[in-house]
Amino acid sequence: MCGITGILTQNGTSANEEICRQMTKVLSHRGPDGEDVVSLGAVALGHRRLAILDLTGTGSQPMASADGRVVLTYNGEVYNFREIRAVLEENGYIFRGSSDTEVVVNALHFWGTKAIEKFNGMFAFAAWFNDEKKLILARDRYGIKPLYYMQTENSFLFASEIKSLQQHPGFRFKVSKDALIEYFSFQNILSDLTLFEGVKLLPAGHYLEVQPGTSEINEYCYWDFAFRPVSMDAVEAENELQRLFEEAVARQLVSDVEVGAYLSGGMDSGGITCVASRQFKNLKSFTAGFDLSSASGMEINFDERGRSEYLSNLYKTEHYEIVLKAGDMERVMPALTTHLEDLRVGQSYPNFYISRLAGRFVKVCLSGAGGDELFAGYPWRYYHNSRNGYHNGFADSYFRYWQRLVPDDLREIFFTPAVRKMIDFERPASVFRSLLTNGQANVSDRSPQTYINNSLYFESKTFLHGLLLVEDKLSMAHGLETRLPFLDNDLVDFAMQVPVELKLRDWQNMVHINENDLTGKKQVKSLSTDGKLLLRKMLQKYVPADYCNGHKQGFSAPDASWFKGESLNYIRRLLYNKEARIYEFIDFDVAHRLMEEHMKGQKNNRLLIWSLLSFEWWLRIFGN
Repeated sequence: MCGITGILTQNGTSANEEICRQMTKVLSHRGPDGEDVVSLGAVALGHRRLAILDLTGTGSQPMASADGRVVLTYNGEVYNFREIRAVLEENGYIFRGSSDTEVVVNALHFWGTKAIEKFNGMFAFAAWFNDEKKLILARDRYGIKPLYYMQTENSFLFASEIKSLQQHPGFRFKVSKDALIEYFSFQNILSDLTLFEGVKLLPAGHYLEVQPGTSEINEYCYWDFAFRPVSMDAVEAENELQRLFEEAVARQLVSDVEVGAYLSGGMDSGGITCVASRQFKNLKSFTAGFDLSSASGMEINFDERGRSEYLSNLYKTEHYEIVLKAGDMERVMPALTTHLEDLRVGQSYPNFYISRLAGRFVKVCLSGAGGDELFAGYPWRYYHNSRNGYHNGFADSYFRYWQRLVPDDLREIFFTPAVRKMIDFERPASVFRSLLTNGQANVSDRSPQTYINNSLYFESKTFLHGLLLVEDKLSMAHGLETRLPFLDNDLVDFAMQVPVELKLRDWQNMVHINENDLTGKKQVKSLSTDGKLLLRKMLQKYVPADYCNGHKQGFSAPDASWFKGESLNYIRRLLYNKEARIYEFIDFDVAHRLMEEHMKGQKNNRLLIWSLLSFEWWLRIFGN
């Protein structure tokens, strides 16, 4: 796992190696084990190394093929590199070391861009093809590893993080109004934009080509989610899932450094930890808990330390935990925002702390992310959309559901008059609808299963993608590589074929619940056992049945309580101040009204308050 960056000039001059070195240096947290830059005329490639496989110099980057035709700067892990290496060796390739990087560069040399489809893993890379004089940028199927790019007047720039792009003299800070309306609609950005005007995120499952002397960028999609169920026997499906699950965990344990595991107390991380602990004696495991002395309502159950400690004892792991309090959010916001850069989903400061904890002991940590999106872990999100007489009804209903921050009736007046003039208020609905078809040219099938699979497709491409970006930034802030067994290619391909009937219990019913409605939390809890049926049954082979059949508990702090309690003065100091930076863009009176709704217990607006805090810190840090 590493940090990559680079420059391609588009005016016939040589790339500035010193600027590339500065762009590389600011990524030191992503790769504390090594640094190098190569200059190849019009292109300069930079790399920061976090050494995981082949700790010797033969794993250093940027790395060139034996004949120098392909030069690679690469971030990630390709878990099937040994199988690919065997094929390459049969075709005459000779390897100097044991890294997956050497396999990737030779695979690109042999197959060209077709090699990308063969990789089972997480990656973002840039490869310079000397003969063709073209630069290839690629990102893994699911978007586990980020890759940003932008064009200045004379250059094409790319990097693992935006702060690297900022080191180039051609970078200019400006807030993207299109990204801003997306973010305050969904607490996410669904397109390839970022809040930084001119900076784009290469979409998951895509690669692009760019050449010196032209500003043209050619982008291609090589893979996409496609939930296309096939008929399955329940017992056979369970056995196949178990086989694929164990293979995925084993595949992702390959490492020349110590591997640990997050252990939340839930079945997904519990199953992964169980399988991993069979290979590694005294596997280190990590949990974050919360001080709930001032929590109320459903949030009094948010601390899962007792459950994770029980599982740790069961699997004989060497267990470490941290307890977070309300003031921990306030302390970490500047550092958190600096590392996030690209604001995305949810209250992520607990992720920062647990990544820091794990990073003190290991370089690699396994995570259970991805199981919910693939196996329908949020049934209350799908049920109220499962019966619609026409596609537009489904799209409209689901769009309203995913407007997580600002109500429809306040959306236009939420921004200042000057900003309103620059915002396309139709953009969120347009972008949203374009992502709902599950890869189908038409949506003539109006069955409940189709709508549910469309929901799974949408959430895998957007919500999961946002979670993956956050996980990457906050783990790499501490030089920690996070691996995700549920996002193994073979397991994902199987999960997309599993019928709705094997994922959801009551899929034919229509229930409309707002998970942030304070009065609806009990209904959400009652429905939380309806999802992931096949996965729950399979994981009972590793995790106690009552853990597998229990209510779903997300990794979330009791912020609804803290925001109107212990963190109230902090929020008022930052956000009730008319001089706050956010009010260059957001109407103070509307924001104040929405915050007061939360403080008075009229509505749970914790997500909006978090986003306002995040945007304020983002402007302070990056907007100077």
